[in-house]
Amino acid sequence: MNNTYTDLVKQTFHFPQEGVDLNENGYLKFNGLDLKPIIEKHGTPLKLTFLPKIGININKAKDYFEKAMKKHKYEGEYYYCYCTKSSHFSFIVEEALKHNIHLETSYAYDIEIINQLYKKKKINKDIHIICNGFKQKSYTSRISRLINSGFKNVIPVLDNKEELQMYKRSIRTGQPFKLGIRIAAEEEPTFPFYTSRLGIKARDILEFYVDEIEGNEDKFHLKMLHIFLNKGIKDDIYYWSELNKSINLYCQLKKICPELDSINIGGGFPIKHSLAFEYDYQFMINEIVSNIKTACKKAKVPMPNIFTEFGSYTVGESMAHIYSVIGEKEQNDRETWYMIDSSFITTLPDTWGIGEKFLMLPINKWENEYQRVVLGGITCDGHDYYDSEEHINEVFLPKIKSQDPKDEENKKPLYVGFFHTGAYQDQISGYGGIKHCLIPSPKHVIVEYDKNGKLEEWVYAKEQSAQSMLKILGYL
Repeated sequence: MNNTYTDLVKQTFHFPQEGVDLNENGYLKFNGLDLKPIIEKHGTPLKLTFLPKIGININKAKDYFEKAMKKHKYEGEYYYCYCTKSSHFSFIVEEALKHNIHLETSYAYDIEIINQLYKKKKINKDIHIICNGFKQKSYTSRISRLINSGFKNVIPVLDNKEELQMYKRSIRTGQPFKLGIRIAAEEEPTFPFYTSRLGIKARDILEFYVDEIEGNEDKFHLKMLHIFLNKGIKDDIYYWSELNKSINLYCQLKKICPELDSINIGGGFPIKHSLAFEYDYQFMINEIVSNIKTACKKAKVPMPNIFTEFGSYTVGESMAHIYSVIGEKEQNDRETWYMIDSSFITTLPDTWGIGEKFLMLPINKWENEYQRVVLGGITCDGHDYYDSEEHINEVFLPKIKSQDPKDEENKKPLYVGFFHTGAYQDQISGYGGIKHCLIPSPKHVIVEYDKNGKLEEWVYAKEQSAQSMLKILGYL
């Protein structure tokens, strides 16, 4: 039996796959991008963002919905919104905006980003801005100013009954402004609580509409019903049950609220975190569209526009984190540790905080024998490790040295890549600033197409310096 890493992968998965392949030198390619020259030029640890992947995923989702709506003769429109909290960086948001999308916000400072995008002429005042979250005055006042300045499709989604009063006092446009209501979804049985902390209880929404919104059509219109499930969009009883509850509530509300014309199903499309990943996006969208149409036909109400707020799906697969294995430690007869030149806690905090798994593959040495290992970060924290993949409770990587002492790859370190890491990691760990054990943030390289359609790379940020940290700490 062959026991190289290549053999292991090809015996276990279909390989190559979309987004990952090997070049003629046996080095991994990421979305067709040869990683060998990038590593040789920039070194490790390294964050790499491949911007074209954002547009690829956006247009895939649009195509899925277009096909589903055509198949089911659906009469509403589809609106793709990018969930900015997944990654607020300008190069991410501006890349997404190139593909005719809309935006979703979650906090007051997001509105400042909207203002800057408008100043830079990246958006106009027709764009849909969906404003979610439990809102403090700093957030509602910014939303109100945005609406007062002429943004006609800003939709503050009410998270509680009191929020409406803030807009009544501060929005002065002379035209009715738009509102949404978030439904407080029932959580899945494995959650430690029964109902989401976000939104208004489903059984209270009809009464709230009659008491607070109906009869004020000259001031505001309820346009959107919003639902989001933490579990994401998955083909199971829980998802379909909660989705259909929301669709039925929409139908009830539509009968007494003619202005209501949209349902927002939030985000939750999964992305590939393993070579074993399988998910039928087209099937799920077909079923969602079919369920909405069926319920509306039964209730004899018009089909709503469908909004989504894809964050991880938009940006997650555009980024990779690349490390060098800088040491091997045999701690006992069962555990081999590969020490990387960075930290999982500081660069991939989801692996530490919620046990998230990412698509992990070696960049080189695929023809070496493989072994079971545990990856360790260089902080002094006992939790700074990665020891299992999404499809298996183990990690296998090539041995650092091959059996052929003349193999040129023996002189090079083993490079390990964590792929599809573009959502939330910088936001959670905090970009810049102080890191655990003062481990610096890695260099960040952006790859995109230039005006002539040729790939170009540029350094967005150098590796964080000791001086920047010492200044924050008050030493300089």
